[in-house]
Amino acid sequence: MWLEGRRIAIVEDDPLMGESLVQSLSLEGADVDWWTTGAEALEGMRRSHPDLVVCDICLPDVSGEALYLDLARHGKVPPFMFVTGHGTVDQAVSLIRAGAGDYLAKPFEMLKFLERASALLHGTTPSAERGALGVSPAMRQVEKILERVAAKTTPVLVLGETGVGKEVCARYLHERGRGHERPFIAVNCAAIPAELMESELFGHEKGAFSGATALHRGYAERARDGTLFLDEIGDMPLAMQAKLLRLIEDRCFTRVGGEQTVRFGANVVCATNSRLEQAVAAGRFRQDLFYRINVVTVSVPPLAQRRDDIPWLMQRFLDRFREEAAQPIHGFSSLAEQAALEHGWPGNVRELRNRVERAVLFATGKTIMPSDLFPERYGQEVESPRPRSLRIARDDAERRQIERVLEETGGQMQEAARLLDVSRTTLWEKMKRLGIVVPDDA
Repeated sequence: MWLEGRRIAIVEDDPLMGESLVQSLSLEGADVDWWTTGAEALEGMRRSHPDLVVCDICLPDVSGEALYLDLARHGKVPPFMFVTGHGTVDQAVSLIRAGAGDYLAKPFEMLKFLERASALLHGTTPSAERGALGVSPAMRQVEKILERVAAKTTPVLVLGETGVGKEVCARYLHERGRGHERPFIAVNCAAIPAELMESELFGHEKGAFSGATALHRGYAERARDGTLFLDEIGDMPLAMQAKLLRLIEDRCFTRVGGEQTVRFGANVVCATNSRLEQAVAAGRFRQDLFYRINVVTVSVPPLAQRRDDIPWLMQRFLDRFREEAAQPIHGFSSLAEQAALEHGWPGNVRELRNRVERAVLFATGKTIMPSDLFPERYGQEVESPRPRSLRIARDDAERRQIERVLEETGGQMQEAARLLDVSRTTLWEKMKRLGIVVPDDA
């Protein structure tokens, strides 16, 4: 039996659902406690210490979210599996990203429920919530590409706006391939004066020029057999572009003022926020170098185009900066998360990181509010974004879920309808009403 010897707590006020869960879990060998209110659950869990909590989002006295956060404030909390109606799916997903565990939307198959419960109890996380770079379909695709080329020496070009995380992608590629034991050398080509670029990249011999009083090993030599990451490659001077091409082609170089050839064994990863094709057409970037570094291209979309990643990133940054807070920060209010989802993020992930870091340092309460994240917009007096009706909030949640599933299924309406547990006709009508582009074959 899957759950032999495990203690599982059920927090569910629906008698039919509660009885069904108790019976199924008991048949699998679990010891089951069943409570119908949040207050009963809080009191009972202090005595029973369950291995897993199966909790409805909507309870008679408190929400499942409030119950989870209350337990989290007072110590280690067991894995939570939330069961929820379609209207609270976004709330459940938000809690999962905050570390709760898993969720299932009602109605669900009991076998599926038991499989997911078993996975949580055995320390595994549902595949839908895994992700090193993000949880959005776009970042999952970026991860897949990087995983496939990690063990190769093929040059990789990472494209994206300033602040989207191009260096993070390069480091992920390095860790999956060359590993922590080898150097990762990052070079900002835009920050090095043109007259110093060759010496900084390739190094120089003692006496090579006035002021060269000692041997200097450049970035290429320090990278050894690791990774040389050239950020803002579009700003590299033309004269240096020819020498970089020779470095990649010949896998060796010579220090300035030197005669001895030095072997180059590192992977080369380049990044830019500019359109290199336009730079090639304008004569600012060598076409042969562009073709050489553009063997594998990874495009990182701006944060505004992958909003699924926003709550996930917020929680990761909060975990990183929490220890620096003057008082314990328990998490983000739902209003703060909504404000973040509505923000345009012109500075992308870097802006989000900076805002969370500031909010952790200056928050006046134990929960981060919209005014902590966006003081210039809300000030200290306003604690919430502009009023939103339940209908608008529900439509936004449905729109995000439908778009997510359509992307996962490649626009296949029948499969998307099955995953969303609605008919194809209902899905088509919802897409028309919500302004989602309907595939031609719908």
